[in-house]
Amino acid sequence: MDYRSGGLVGRWRAEGGYREFLGIALPLILSTASWSIQHFVDRVFLTWHSTEALAAALPAGMANFTFIALFMGTAQYVNTFVAQYIGARRRERVGPAIWQGIYLALFSGLLALLPAAFAGPIFDVVGHAPGIREAETEYFRILCYGTGPQVLATACSCFFSGRGQTWVLLLVNVGAILVNIVLDYGLIFGHWGLPAMGIAGAAWATNIGLTVQALAFVALVLRRPFRVEFATLRGWRLEPELFGRLLRYGGPSGVTFMLEILAFTFFMLIVGRLGPVPLAATNLAFNINSLAFMPLIGCGIAVSTMVGQRLGRDDPQAAEYCTWTGLHLAGLYMGAMALGYTAVPELFLMPFGHRAHGADFAAAHAIAVTLLRVVALYCVFDAGYMIFTAALRGAGDTRFVMWLSFVMAWTIMVLPSLIALAYFDSGLYLLWSFCCAYICIAGVAFYFRFRTGRWMSMRVIESSAVLESERGDTL
Repeated sequence: MDYRSGGLVGRWRAEGGYREFLGIALPLILSTASWSIQHFVDRVFLTWHSTEALAAALPAGMANFTFIALFMGTAQYVNTFVAQYIGARRRERVGPAIWQGIYLALFSGLLALLPAAFAGPIFDVVGHAPGIREAETEYFRILCYGTGPQVLATACSCFFSGRGQTWVLLLVNVGAILVNIVLDYGLIFGHWGLPAMGIAGAAWATNIGLTVQALAFVALVLRRPFRVEFATLRGWRLEPELFGRLLRYGGPSGVTFMLEILAFTFFMLIVGRLGPVPLAATNLAFNINSLAFMPLIGCGIAVSTMVGQRLGRDDPQAAEYCTWTGLHLAGLYMGAMALGYTAVPELFLMPFGHRAHGADFAAAHAIAVTLLRVVALYCVFDAGYMIFTAALRGAGDTRFVMWLSFVMAWTIMVLPSLIALAYFDSGLYLLWSFCCAYICIAGVAFYFRFRTGRWMSMRVIESSAVLESERGDTL
């Protein structure tokens, strides 16, 4: 096939074109968008509850997600193993790959008890105002208890996303989110006979929703047809070599995810030093931006799946074609969001203003209008960053992604923000300029890495000859 011809119509119909991409990506986009909506609604409810709850939710939530991201990012890499096994037509290896992710989830759930126990000292070090610090501690501690279910759901969902059956993910996620939202409203404000728990209620609602999601995925993965075709039950054993490869390739992916969240968490903590109003304004801007960013994660998973399947069958040119397909559509979407943030920022802020009151919120609202226009500057670059890194991860180029992401996040965004605030008493907009610069430069940097083509020769699965040799050794 000539991957350079055909125009828009040809690319719609072609293998790896717009139609195939949307068939895989649209349920993922809707799924991640639904989680974004859940977080959005959660923040709106907390805004109605109190400005302190809003100011505490994002820093504590990001701190929690920083810990989870290491395991969640590693478990998500099961998607690449499944995709490459499917591309290589070795379906019996899919179940064992899923089980390695399940063992990782069990370990992460136990380890999460450690940061939960030290939640108080962690936020004492942060040094926010006493009311905010107390809410942050409570929210963080409870969210830690949901680590195991969240990582378990991620690992099991890869059974479907890696094979391109993404509508299942949408159905399960929407069901879990509906449970979350209903309990969110009930447990924050004390409706329907439930206790009024405030920010703690929001955290428990999240954990219950995650548990429902994890149990649903486990039940689906263990259905009889999947047990027969993909060895989802008989492949339950811990395979040290396969688990080691998951850590070797997925570990850097998880570390990248963690370090990115950690960088933005530090950025939020630095902004928090400016006071509750700049922190609340930044919370508003980031929460609204999640409406754009979370669906972009769905596009990235779709690109990783399509790239992994093509590389599994040794067709790197087709993998490259899929990547450009994803970039075209992701760039179009993010361009539209950038236009909305610039032209009608009040439209996105409107839900937060309902039932919110007070001078602090009015001041945060006014600042957030400007911050959304800063977000608009980097939206398209963010699309490039997500798509190109997704393609590299789908091949196995995870260590390069890890190191470059770490260096750029800390040298372009975090450290300049810290120095500017500590030594030059800088304002909020200068700090946000560092954030914008990081995302723009990262998008360009990973474009150049992708263009080198080094990723085309990479694979994460073992060769058939190696697998047969291992089987012979065990007989």
